[in-house]
Amino acid sequence: MKLYSINTGYFKLDGGAMFGVVPKSMWNKINPADENNLCSWALRCLLIEDGNRLILVDNGNGDKQDAKFFSHYYLHGNDTLDKSLAKYGFHRDDITDVFLTHLHFDHCGGSIMRDGDKLVPAFKNATYWSNKEHWDWAVYPNEREKASFLKENILPIEESGKLEFVEVAGSIDGKLGETAFTENISIRFVSGHTESMMLPQIKYNNKTIVFMADLLPSVGHIPIPYVMAYDMFPLTTLNEKKSFLKEAAAGDYILFFEHDPVHECCNLQQTERGVRAKDFFKLEEI
Repeated sequence: MKLYSINTGYFKLDGGAMFGVVPKSMWNKINPADENNLCSWALRCLLIEDGNRLILVDNGNGDKQDAKFFSHYYLHGNDTLDKSLAKYGFHRDDITDVFLTHLHFDHCGGSIMRDGDKLVPAFKNATYWSNKEHWDWAVYPNEREKASFLKENILPIEESGKLEFVEVAGSIDGKLGETAFTENISIRFVSGHTESMMLPQIKYNNKTIVFMADLLPSVGHIPIPYVMAYDMFPLTTLNEKKSFLKEAAAGDYILFFEHDPVHECCNLQQTERGVRAKDFFKLEEI
């Protein structure tokens, strides 16, 4: 097995929305905002080469929305999905599986592309993976979350016939549920940010690596109260974080961050203030 960090660029989101009830005087030290109160965030995906499978976890914003849509998010940087794949000798047609942690546009927007007046899978040889609970949540969204679930990102996946669902595992004795995906990859399910979000947990070089998606979008979200205003159920997120961080610190897990603009990975340590980041490093250093 080999793992590759796939950078697809950066975008900007409101700092207050990203850090919830935490005062700006505190979060601005973590990720300084510009004059519009916007902070820069990564769109970092993960490529897993596992036997004869090439699994892409999330795929960024894509490029099929119009200029007005993207003007709200100030896309910047020189990285693209195709350039990052090519860096390691891969092409999008080599992808066998597209694993979608959840269906918010910044995680699945690259799934579908425009081909003339048609919307078609951007990874023509891949199976797309979601789960039934989250899929239904996205296709029939609530009023608060519907702006993040864009039908043009979602419905063409099902229409293509390439969509498959994994079975959702429940919580057992307060521990987050897991289900197997491959021999080396299991899936954790969390529902504070959105219903049944999936976090791949990977056994790699005798280490446990967890792709954090939006449970912990950045290192700055490790402290328990740092919960995004975007989360549908913030108290659920808080409890999921507490449970996960305790387990991850005890097990010396490595956290892989999708949105942190600086840090790809870290491990954890217990401190007087609670669980905090210990060492920072790049995926290729593991």
